[in-house]
Amino acid sequence: MENFDNSEKKKKFVPSIETELRRRQVSVPEVTYRASGINFMGKRIKSLIFTNDIPIIVNNNAQAIMSVYPFTPQLKIVSAIMEVASVPVFVGIGGGTTSGLRVVNIGLQAELMGAAGVVVNAPMSNDNIKVISRALDIAVIATVITEYDDIKGKVDAGARILNIAGGKKTAELVKYTRQIVGEEFPIIATGGHTDEHILETIDAGANAITYTPMSSAEIFSEVMEKYRLNMKEKEQ
Repeated sequence: MENFDNSEKKKKFVPSIETELRRRQVSVPEVTYRASGINFMGKRIKSLIFTNDIPIIVNNNAQAIMSVYPFTPQLKIVSAIMEVASVPVFVGIGGGTTSGLRVVNIGLQAELMGAAGVVVNAPMSNDNIKVISRALDIAVIATVITEYDDIKGKVDAGARILNIAGGKKTAELVKYTRQIVGEEFPIIATGGHTDEHILETIDAGANAITYTPMSSAEIFSEVMEKYRLNMKEKEQ
């Protein structure tokens, strides 16, 4: 039997099926799938899309939704997203302005609505994380935004996944976090908008990548510009 290196395996052809009406969708970068992934209840997730935009939630190819926004969490928002999403959803339940018993109640309601996990923002106290993790069955995902964060404290308090959002320094922060939590603890991280940055984040130790797409307004602006060019060409 002939020996060969796995890295030199021929890339398999993947047939693609599209429809005329649903051809336009938001696609996560292909390099995202080089991540190891995280197994959520039997589903391996490598890519998450960071959005609360309902049309984008319906029209994307990511394996999960990361729904976090800079306002006090409301159940009607969770309900709307859960109703249209066809993949696991991880919902933000507070951490900055919103904390205490209110966060626990929102988390429990999100779990009952079908959320795959809840995300708490970086300022969330470890005591709060501990209470939430004990009250909920689904995973608590704790956000880390700087090396000055109490990373070990969040894990000890019950966070089952870390969500690394370090801006331009995300890859460095992922690498730093790996030194604290070890090689096997689940890490989700923002990957940026270039293949280079995504690969750098994966190489640093991220198991899954969060991708931030353009908004519906930005996408629609591009579509309208194409329509204008088509009309101009027809007139010439």
